[in-house]
Amino acid sequence: MKLTLPLSASAAAELRAGDTVTLTGPMYVARDAAHKRLTALLDEGGPLPFPIEGETIYYAGPSPAPKGRIIGSAGPTTSGRMDRYAPRLFDLGLRATIGKGKRSKEVMASMKKNGAVYFGVTGGAAALVASCVTECETVCYEDLGPEAVLRIRVVDMPAVVLADSLGNDLYELGRKLYEVKPE
Repeated sequence: MKLTLPLSASAAAELRAGDTVTLTGPMYVARDAAHKRLTALLDEGGPLPFPIEGETIYYAGPSPAPKGRIIGSAGPTTSGRMDRYAPRLFDLGLRATIGKGKRSKEVMASMKKNGAVYFGVTGGAAALVASCVTECETVCYEDLGPEAVLRIRVVDMPAVVLADSLGNDLYELGRKLYEVKPE
C-alpha cells in the first residue's frame, strides 16, 4: 500500500499490524539525544523547534553524506530508546514513528489513545533507505552531528506496520502464529 506523508488520521486508522507499505513525503529524523533535548524544551514551557502535529519521526542517525549524495546510510535505530519520550510527543499530535524493535506497553497505550502508528524498517537496510531520500535538511541541534534533527523527504520507502492505532502489535501477533496449543 502506498502512503503519503504527512499521514492523515484516517489513513493511520485504516492500517493494521503486518501491513506492508511504501512511504512518500516529508518526515523528521531524530534519535535519543535529540528527544532528550526536545523533552527538556517542553519541560521549560518552550515550543518545539518544528511542528509535531500529524508528523512522522524516523528513529535514525544517518552517516555523513558521501560526495554527490543527499544523505549517508540511514538505517533505523532501536525504538525502545525513545520510549520514555514518545508518549508525550504522541499527546502533542505525533502521528507515526519509524524504527526497529518492540515498543513498551506505555508507548502502545499512548499510540492507541492518540491514533498513532509505528512502522518498522529492516535493520541493515541503511543503503536501501538512503536511496529513498530525495531531500535532507538540518532542522535543529546541529551540534549533535548524526543525532541532529533532520527533515527528509522520501519516495517509496518500504516499511511494515509493526503496531497499529488499535493497539495490535506485530511482535505479539507473530508469536501467536507459532504458539503450541495444549491438546
